[in-house]
Amino acid sequence: MLRSKIQHFWLGLGLVGLILFLLTTSLHALAAPQAQFTPFPTPTPGTDGRILYIVQANDSWWRIAAIYAINLNDLLRLNDATSETLLLEGEEVLLGFGGPAEITPTAGPRRTPAPSLPTPTPQPGTGTLCVILYNDINGDSIRQEEEPSIPDGAISVSDQSDEVSLTETTLSGMEPFCFEELMQGEYTISVAVPDGYNPTTVLNYILVLDPGTETYIDFGAQISSVAVDDPSSPGGDRTLLLGIAGGVLLLGGIGLGVYAALMGRTRSRNLGE
Repeated sequence: MLRSKIQHFWLGLGLVGLILFLLTTSLHALAAPQAQFTPFPTPTPGTDGRILYIVQANDSWWRIAAIYAINLNDLLRLNDATSETLLLEGEEVLLGFGGPAEITPTAGPRRTPAPSLPTPTPQPGTGTLCVILYNDINGDSIRQEEEPSIPDGAISVSDQSDEVSLTETTLSGMEPFCFEELMQGEYTISVAVPDGYNPTTVLNYILVLDPGTETYIDFGAQISSVAVDDPSSPGGDRTLLLGIAGGVLLLGGIGLGVYAALMGRTRSRNLGE
């Protein structure tokens, strides 16, 4: 009986001890603080786009690469370092490059646009047009200095809008006839040669007259063969004189021939007697 009581005593004591142990363990578990993760600041790109990390105490190249999931060799290459390069607390480590940090621009003062000045309307200018009808003596359609003007040729100048219509006659000598202060524009110039001449160049020309310019246009003509035989035509007087002179010479030759024949006959008669 006593032995049974002793067994129950130890059994109860053991149960009490087990309960106390379990309670102690539970209290320790409740009192123990939860595990805390070391916070690592998330680096952001600077204004130049570089992502920098400030070295903390006990940092290493391997630890920094592991924290930011960067290949160790890439991290060393970015910083021109090796695994033996020492890291100092507070030192900057380049992690990579990203876009520049977002900067909200501050609107500056607006410039007041300068008032636009009216565009000046260009005023039309004037030019000078000189026309000459020359005696194309050699018939090459190119005027030489020694080829004079032919007078009394009719000049006509008109513009495309028919606002200008001028007529004049060509001058003698070596001077052209000039139309001064003609408004700039496109003009048609034509010349009619006087009687007794045949044209050696075109007699119509279209010209764009620019302001401030002086333009010369030459038209050529040559004495016609009919005019050479006509005493009333230019140069006919000279031909008539040459014809008269030739006739006189011819008559003189005939007279000398008759005189020589008479003298020969008289001389033969005298010798016969």
